[in-house]
Amino acid sequence: MTDVADTAGISVETLRKIETGRIPTPAFFTVAALCGALNISLDSLADSTSGSVRPHSEADVS
Repeated sequence: MTDVADTAGISVETLRKIETGRIPTPAFFTVAALCGALNISLDSLADSTSGSVRPHSEADVS
């Protein structure tokens, strides 16, 4: 965990919070840095999560 955090340029505590859900929506640049540290392309990350996020519709707005 320390190596990944160091390589991504974030603190171990921030990484721990992301992993445990205490930071449910990390900043894009944090996600990009983690992808770089883990040798994962942003495209492959987007492809792997494309079905897990429900887009907002007008019906969601109240």
